[in-house]
Amino acid sequence: MSRVGRLPVTIPAGVEVKINGNTVEVKGPKGRLHKEMHPEMKILLEDNKVVVTRPSEEKKHRALHGLTRALLQNMVQGVTRGFTRNLELVGVGYRAAKQGKKLVLTVGYAQPVEIEPEEGVEVEVPAPNKITVKGIDKEKVGAFAARIRGVRKPEPYKGKGIKYENEAIKRKVGKAGVKGKK
Repeated sequence: MSRVGRLPVTIPAGVEVKINGNTVEVKGPKGRLHKEMHPEMKILLEDNKVVVTRPSEEKKHRALHGLTRALLQNMVQGVTRGFTRNLELVGVGYRAAKQGKKLVLTVGYAQPVEIEPEEGVEVEVPAPNKITVKGIDKEKVGAFAARIRGVRKPEPYKGKGIKYENEAIKRKVGKAGVKGKK
C-alpha cells in the first residue's frame, strides 16, 4: 500500500469538496480549484475526509495512488492557505520592479525583461532584489517561478542570476593563471 496514498485528506472547516466521477472541485476561502483526476483511481468522500483507492497492485496504479492523493491535498491546502515561492536576484545592478501587473526584470540584458503573470498568480516585489510569487494553484505558482528563474539562471562562477530563496548554487573554481609559461 502506498504510504502517501493510504492517508485520507482531511477537509478543514470552510472548505467544500465536490466529486463528480473523477472530476474534483474544491472551494474554500481563497478561491476555487477543479481538476480531472486519472479515471482508474476511485475517489470517495467519507465523513469530512477524501479517500483515494486503487483498483490493483500494478506499478502504474501504485504510482497514481500517491499522486492523486497528493494532488487532492495540494488543492485543499491551496484554497485554505495558498502557496508562495520566493526568488532572489543576485548581481550588481540586478533588480525587479512591478509596472501595473507586469514584472520588469533588469538582469544584465540590453533591454529590461517584462513578464505578464498568468491568471491565478500574483507577483509582489517587497525589495528590488526579491520577488514573491503567490497563488492557490501549486502547479501554476511553481511554473511561473521557474519561468522567472529561467530569464537568468544562476551561473556557477560568480553566482549571479535569479535563484530560489533557499537554493544552494554549486560554485566552481575559476580559471587559474598558469605559472612558468610565457
